Amino acid sequence: MRAAARQAATDPDWQADYRRRRPPIARTVSWIVARADRRSRYIGTVKNNAWLHTHAAALNVRTLINLGLTRTDGI
Repeated sequence: MRAAARQAATDPDWQADYRRRRPPIARTVSWIVARADRRSRYIGTVKNNAWLHTHAAALNVRTLINLGLTRTDGI
């Protein structure tokens, strides 16, 4: 499995895609960690998973707003 992954990583298309996607993902993880979110807030994996997804969604919305998200549906 690892050997196949290493082989795939030598492909120039894979490397270009990795370079394009890695910075935003690493930045999002660093935003979550930077706000003292290193520890679980709740007891139990279900509650922690729900919190993490909500927190990540909020960060995504904030990013989209900073990038100029506007409403176009007329509501």
